[in-house]
Amino acid sequence: MKEPITRPSDGVPAPEGPADLIDTDYVIGQDNITGEFKLNLDIHGKVFAISALVTLFFVILTLALHSEVEPLFTGLRNWLTNHLTWFFLLSANIFVVLCLVLVISPLGKVRIGGVNAKPDFSYSAWFSMLFAAGMGIGLMFYGVSEPMSHFASSLGGTSLDGGVRSDWAPLGAAAGNPEAAARLGMAASIFHWGLHPWAIYAVVALALAIFAYNKGLPLTMRSIFYPVLGERTWGWPGHVIDILAVFATLFGLATSLGLGASQATAGLGYLFGAPGGDTTMVLLIIGITLIAILSIISGVDKGVRRLSEINMVLAFLLLAFVIIVGPTLVIFTGVLDNLVAYITHLPALSAPFGREDVNFSQGWTAFYWAWWISWSPFVGMFIARVSRGRSVREFIIAVLLIPSLVSVVWMTAFGGTAVHQLVATGFEGVQDAALELQLFVMLGELPLTAITSFVGIVLVIVFFVTSSDSGSLVIDTITAGGKVDAPKPQRVFWAVIEGLIAIALLLGGGLVALQAMAVSTGLPFTLVLLAGCFTIVKGLLSEYRLINPRYINKSIT
Repeated sequence: MKEPITRPSDGVPAPEGPADLIDTDYVIGQDNITGEFKLNLDIHGKVFAISALVTLFFVILTLALHSEVEPLFTGLRNWLTNHLTWFFLLSANIFVVLCLVLVISPLGKVRIGGVNAKPDFSYSAWFSMLFAAGMGIGLMFYGVSEPMSHFASSLGGTSLDGGVRSDWAPLGAAAGNPEAAARLGMAASIFHWGLHPWAIYAVVALALAIFAYNKGLPLTMRSIFYPVLGERTWGWPGHVIDILAVFATLFGLATSLGLGASQATAGLGYLFGAPGGDTTMVLLIIGITLIAILSIISGVDKGVRRLSEINMVLAFLLLAFVIIVGPTLVIFTGVLDNLVAYITHLPALSAPFGREDVNFSQGWTAFYWAWWISWSPFVGMFIARVSRGRSVREFIIAVLLIPSLVSVVWMTAFGGTAVHQLVATGFEGVQDAALELQLFVMLGELPLTAITSFVGIVLVIVFFVTSSDSGSLVIDTITAGGKVDAPKPQRVFWAVIEGLIAIALLLGGGLVALQAMAVSTGLPFTLVLLAGCFTIVKGLLSEYRLINPRYINKSIT
């Protein structure tokens, strides 16, 4: 059996127990620029410079020509979703299948960080961090609006324009049948927040974790391609992969931060009469970015972990409140019914070809999959950092199933309550409200409106902070050549950049611009992830040989 090799780690702990380290002379951070210009720097010159300069150029151009770039964003989003929906759907299906195969295969016994590695965080802290980083703002924004939207479109049935479906209903709709429309609408909503997005995150996180904590490589996206690229991983092919990861992370985060800012602004206006519009959203983004910077300075253990745990407590308190004072019986029975509906409709919803529901598959699903993929470097690297010590099987079950089940409960409680208000009482306020207001309008029909709406605003803001903080950590790690303990001012720089991108996109086209950049950066990174599926299996196979008695005996012989 191979013994672990001592290698400079710069924050990446060495494997514990027998290890199959990749034989390379590359040292983490060897190509970095350090301490130049009397500044406390530790950056990979090429990756940092190209990422920062291109991003700053984009921000300046968008802010200066926001009226001119808006139609470009709209056209870009429409072209990508119209022509490449099949590619996004097929890719996401591949990620789900890979995760399920790894869970039931012997490779699930491999432990992240080495045979003797112990978990760095408790289960409660681990779940809180991965869920808060994964999709907190999105669930707050779409938890009410998406089930309501799919229910209304399904109930309205299908319509044709020139022989092509012009409605937005999923699958074949459920015209005139409220019960069937509610089930289909909820199944479609859960589909976008269940197995598929978390499989995307799991693949990236597992690949990064294995190649960093078990193989001794830098904690960057390029490392997972060493089995394919060899020593070229440290040259321009690797630079391009890391730069794509930075762009995907920046614009995926900007989409979420833009959604969060618009919802928090709407909530403040609804609750306190605060003025809406771009000025308020920009000021809110600036303020929350400053809070994120304070969290960055505090570090992962004190900053992100504490904020994530606080946010999870608030989120589950709000969830419990809606369940208790809302249509409790409807919610309890709806969890199982909606889960069954999701499983029943899953094959049809995930089909990449032969779709008639073009608006739904292109306008909803393709955007979501591209959004999740653009988030995957950020969420995947963050999950990898906090998952050391877990077995592959334990890791995938936790990352894939537990957040999916929480999403089912969340959608059922919040979306189901809004649908119940419409069907049972005839209240049309949620249906008629703007997307960013629908959560607060739904809460307005329940007791203690002022308190619950304020908690909702706080949740959006803290999710905003944790996403910005975690995203800055990941981008800084990539642009620092894989170092996880680079100087904090670099993370502050990226937090500021994230806020500037969100502001630029909001002013340059609003929600359409945010969606366009998420899809466009998600596309090239999908190719990166598909290639990563091969390397992750290859990496796990070599690790499995260290714990399989058959291979151990051969090695001894």
